Amino acid sequence: MTARAPVVAIDGPAASGKGTIAQGVAAALGLHYLDSGSLYRLVALKASREGVGAHDEARLAALAQSLDAVFERQRIRLDGTDVTEELRKESISAAASRLAVLPAVRSALLSRQRAFRRPPGLVADGRDMGTVVFPDAILKIYVLASAEVRASRRYKQLIEKGNSVTLEGLLLDIQERDARDSARAAAPLKAAADALILDTTDMTIDASIAFVLERARAVIAPGSG
Repeated sequence: MTARAPVVAIDGPAASGKGTIAQGVAAALGLHYLDSGSLYRLVALKASREGVGAHDEARLAALAQSLDAVFERQRIRLDGTDVTEELRKESISAAASRLAVLPAVRSALLSRQRAFRRPPGLVADGRDMGTVVFPDAILKIYVLASAEVRASRRYKQLIEKGNSVTLEGLLLDIQERDARDSARAAAPLKAAADALILDTTDMTIDASIAFVLERARAVIAPGSG
């Protein structure tokens, strides 16, 4: 991995706001954007279509290695078909969280994630961007928010999309994901030692994006890469 293009790594638990923040920062700075979670969701979707079990690590890793995925603007294609909306389903997100604990799957996706790093720079969000995928990132942000606030945010998003969910169920799901992500042996969810902590519990998205932008502009030289 080279330092030819700067990376801003934004990590954090589910529904902390990291994805929206990362997209806003990337757009403001004119940088590329990586939603690393989408890669795991793609593997989960592919596995579901091919009937691969959630614990079949070898076959899941093979799927991850050979994944025929294309990212076009804000659309994602799998095997030539637009699956952007399908990837946002809670069932796919939950399945991705379960297979993300498998070391072989994480290893298979590592080079694919690093390939997103190209001039003029990259904003990457996930759970191990600053600790594993881009340990030399020029700026690392770890986004936090209380589980209750995160469940409320997810509830609002899903209800607006017409999904039938309960706040209690979402809170339990988030707490289970936090425990699973933090306890996994491969690339556990945690803040990098040199990461700045951003607690969005009582912050608006605009304020959160401004927080990261101020710090990114201080370390990324114009025309980097």
